[in-house]
Amino acid sequence: QVQVVESGGGLVQAGGSLRLSCVASGPIFDIRTMGWYRQAPGKQRELVAIAPSRGDHIYADSVKGRFIISRNNAEQTAYLQMVSLKPEDTAVYYCRVEYGLGFDRWGQGTQVTVSS
Repeated sequence: QVQVVESGGGLVQAGGSLRLSCVASGPIFDIRTMGWYRQAPGKQRELVAIAPSRGDHIYADSVKGRFIISRNNAEQTAYLQMVSLKPEDTAVYYCRVEYGLGFDRWGQGTQVTVSS
């Protein structure tokens, strides 16, 4: 079974940094995109950053210049380097992997808390 597992969340002060990791495993093939989303309490899940297999990476306006997404295709991993964190970045961060012909899988999420 395809699994997606995130790690790297935690508690950090405003202005600090964190690096999230996402690993996809199992019978997964032809990974198209690896992306990060987040959901804050009482809010809808929103896109943070996407790394397609081809083309430019996409970022939410709120994180441009502060977050960088990267991926390692051979290891089926994606990373989200976050700097200059703000309290409003507090959320559960989810990794989503799109693969094959229209398949996708979400991870369970990792909590990021930024204190002011």
